[in-house]
Amino acid sequence: MGLWQQVKKVYNTMAYYAAVANPYVGSGYGSRKIVTSSGMSSRSGKTLATNETIFSAVSKLSNAMGTLPIKLYKEFLPVVTDESDLLSNSPNLNMTSFDFIRTLEVLRDTAGNSYAIKIYGFNFQVVSIHIVDPTRVTPIFEEKSMELWYEIKGDKGSYYVHNLDILHFKHIHGFGFKGISPIDVLQNTIEFDGEVRKFSLEQMDGAKASFILEYAANVNEEKKKEVIENFRDFYKENGGILFQEPGVKITQLEQEFINTKVFEVEKITRTRVASVYNLPVHMLGETDGNSYASMEQMSLQFVKETLLPIVRQYEQEFNRKMLTKEQRKQGYYYKFNLKALLRADTATQMEAWFKGVRSAIYTPNEIREWEELPPIEGGDKAHLSGDLYPIDTPVSERNSKTVQTSKGGGEN
Repeated sequence: MGLWQQVKKVYNTMAYYAAVANPYVGSGYGSRKIVTSSGMSSRSGKTLATNETIFSAVSKLSNAMGTLPIKLYKEFLPVVTDESDLLSNSPNLNMTSFDFIRTLEVLRDTAGNSYAIKIYGFNFQVVSIHIVDPTRVTPIFEEKSMELWYEIKGDKGSYYVHNLDILHFKHIHGFGFKGISPIDVLQNTIEFDGEVRKFSLEQMDGAKASFILEYAANVNEEKKKEVIENFRDFYKENGGILFQEPGVKITQLEQEFINTKVFEVEKITRTRVASVYNLPVHMLGETDGNSYASMEQMSLQFVKETLLPIVRQYEQEFNRKMLTKEQRKQGYYYKFNLKALLRADTATQMEAWFKGVRSAIYTPNEIREWEELPPIEGGDKAHLSGDLYPIDTPVSERNSKTVQTSKGGGEN
C-alpha cells in the first residue's frame, strides 16, 4: 500500500469516527431529536395504548428487563469503567439505566426492533448512548465488504452507521437482519377482538327494558296503543318506577346485556398474546388450567422460558459492541443479575443459603450483601462443615482436638 493510500485510509477512519461522535449534524437530526423513541409507528403505538392485553404483556417484559441489574465483570469480579457506568447507571443526560433498558424493550416488543447509537468523545471513547426511532432505521448488508451497516433517515437526508456503532435488539426473524413485529403477528387477533368488543358495546347501548303487560280483560287495538303509550310515558317520567293497577300484571323480560361468548374471546386473546410474547399465560390474568406448587415455580418458568433468551441477546450485544476484542480476551463481560427474580420464600431461601455456606459455595458476606446488610469481620472466608472450619485448614488438622475452635479450648 502506497503512502497516499495509507494517508487516505487514516483520513477516512478519522472522518468516520468524527461523524459518529456527532452523527446527527448534517443528517437532518437536530440535537433535540437524538432520542426519538416516542415516535414509534402509529399502528404499534395505537395498539399499545388501546389494547390492555398487549399493554400488560409489554409492561411485564419491559419492567422485568429494566429492573435487572447489569454490571461489567472481569473473571467473576465486578469492575467499574466509564463505559460500564453508562449501562449500569445513566447512558445519557436524559435517562436512567432502568428507563433506557425498559424503553429499548418496549420498542422491541412493539416494532420488533430497537436501536441505540453510541456517541463518541475524546480518544473515540463512548460518552453516551441514545435510542433511535426504529421506523427510521434500515439494516443494509454491504456485499463487497460483507459487513452490516444501518441507514438512519433524518429530516434532511440519510446517514450510514457501521454495525459496531449501533446496538440492535430484535425479535425473531428469518433471512435478513430485521426482527418481526409482534403487533403484526397479532394483527388478526387484535382486529377480531376489537370487532367483538364493538359489537358488545353496540348491544349494550341499544338494549332496552322489555315488559309483558297482562290484562284480565280483552282490549281492542286502539286501547292497546293507548295503554302502551301511557305505560312508556309513566316509565320515563318516574325513573323506571311502575304503578301496577288492579287487573294488570307486569312482567319484565330478563336480558343479558353482555354475551358470555365475549369472555371466551377475551380468554382466547390472552392466550394468543401470551403465546406470541412467550409469556406464561397466568401472567396475563388467565388462571384456568394452571397449577403451580409455589410462587418459586412460577418465577422459574418465567425466567427460563421467557427472560433467558432476551437477556442473552442483550448481554451478547453489549459484549460485542461495548467491549473490544482485547477486553473480551482479558476476561471482561457484561452480565445481568437474574437472582432477584428467582428469590424463593424466606424459609426456602434461608435453607439454601445455610447449605451453601456449609458447603463453601457462598461466604457469609456474600449472602449479607444480597440481603443488603453490612459485611462482618471474617465473613469473606469460605467454610466447610466439619463442623465449620476455614477451607484452607490442612486436612491433618481437621476435626483435631489440637485445633483451636471458635468456642476456645485446645490441647490439655
